[in-house]
Amino acid sequence: MTETTADSLIPYDEIVQDALRSVVRRVLEKIDADGGLPGAHHFYIAFRTRFPGVDIPRHLMERYPDEMTIVIQHRYWDLAIDDDGFQIGLSFNQVPAKLRVPYGAITGFVDPAVNFALQFAPKEGELVTEPAPEPEPPKPIEPGSNVVTLDRFRKK
Repeated sequence: MTETTADSLIPYDEIVQDALRSVVRRVLEKIDADGGLPGAHHFYIAFRTRFPGVDIPRHLMERYPDEMTIVIQHRYWDLAIDDDGFQIGLSFNQVPAKLRVPYGAITGFVDPAVNFALQFAPKEGELVTEPAPEPEPPKPIEPGSNVVTLDRFRKK
């Protein structure tokens, strides 16, 4: 008898990851219903910025092309939670922004006030990939542009 594990036809890992992501949803629903975060609680939520359904301002996408972490603490607004994800208003360098984050995009959730953390396996094959920009052709070298004069370094 061999001791190899049979491949499961039931995606247990994916089911467990989705169940753990529902913890994030329930926590957000609780703070929304309670009117804010209790005590010293605050959250760090990491997510993939190119996941389908993620909607963040262009300047944030440029700064965080793969993943970003947001902090939900004192100043946030317009928190809206639904079956697929959440929407929230946050400030980045005192510039207000509205973000939409599907639960499937979340890769981490931390509440440092109580040392609670969840880490999620990224959902592969669901990332939006943009074609790489065409590289710019090299600029032609002008005659004499690669000549360096040493006159200013010579002793007089």
